[in-house]
Amino acid sequence: MTASLPASGERLSAQLGLTERVLAGPRMRKLLRVVEDGLDRVEQTLARELKVTDTLADATTRYLYEAGGKRVRPMLTLLTAELGEGATDDVIACATALEMTHLGSLYHDDVMDGADVRRGVPSAHAVWGNNVAILTGDLLFSRASQLMAQIGERAIRLQADTFEQLVLGQMHETVGPQAGEDPVDFYLQVLADKTGSLIAASAHAGALFSDAPSEYRDPVRQYGEKVGVAFQLLDDVIDLSPDADETGKVPGTDLRAGVPTMPYLLLGRSGDPASQALKATIDDGVLRIADGADPAILDDAITALREHPATEATRQQAYEWADAAVEAIDPLPAGVVRDALVKLSHVIVDRSS
Repeated sequence: MTASLPASGERLSAQLGLTERVLAGPRMRKLLRVVEDGLDRVEQTLARELKVTDTLADATTRYLYEAGGKRVRPMLTLLTAELGEGATDDVIACATALEMTHLGSLYHDDVMDGADVRRGVPSAHAVWGNNVAILTGDLLFSRASQLMAQIGERAIRLQADTFEQLVLGQMHETVGPQAGEDPVDFYLQVLADKTGSLIAASAHAGALFSDAPSEYRDPVRQYGEKVGVAFQLLDDVIDLSPDADETGKVPGTDLRAGVPTMPYLLLGRSGDPASQALKATIDDGVLRIADGADPAILDDAITALREHPATEATRQQAYEWADAAVEAIDPLPAGVVRDALVKLSHVIVDRSS
């Protein structure tokens, strides 16, 4: 694999639409420069920390990093750091470590979900096999922990607590809801743990390691968790998108692998015969795929689910969680940082990929 140059902060922000949709206009110009400079520093730190002397490990750890990514988490850390002293060295190190943790989780997720594609390239386990992919994720987690240890005890605890929540979310997703648990409520808690935990930690880290006033830390943490849920709900909608080139995923990747998503869960709540028949078709197809059938057998069902009201209802849920995230930061002072966080929540649920 040929190493590519790290993307600049400007290009990273453009991927998410920050330049035009979040930090546009003369009032945001200074904050835009600060965030892009910070993203450049995070990219430089990532590039350095992901280097491994072992040839195989160097290729595998850099694989998904070089495939791109929106860098939502470090971007959020840099924004909340502006509530305090800004992008200190500890803020940059923590933002990098949390992004490395996120990268490591992708390797594990793809193995557990049987995903063939990630960020528009073959998943790591499709290239090197499950064992190497899992060990690469472990290596990234250890590198992230080493970086946190350089910051100090507060960073180590933040990393440990976040990682515990992330793993519990993955574990609960794996075993599924127990008797008497509502599948939709259960799934929302999984999203808060599995996706929201890292985004919440990123928002918290910016305020914590920039020495922002302590009363800002919990609001931004809550904001991050709720934005994380909104982000994943929108991903569930995007998972059904017919444009694999745009999304970087085969339509219905999660469903074909037997991973429940919110549109599927809401479909199960629909009592009409057509909805129940569609759910039965999906369930039967998932079982057949697990037994070796061609995943294409679910193409028509995926299309039907995309057009079902359950998918639009999922999109509306994403908007509601984004609104709740905005409400969480009411205690923050008025200004460009709070405005940027509000706009970021809108960008996350309005993205098309």
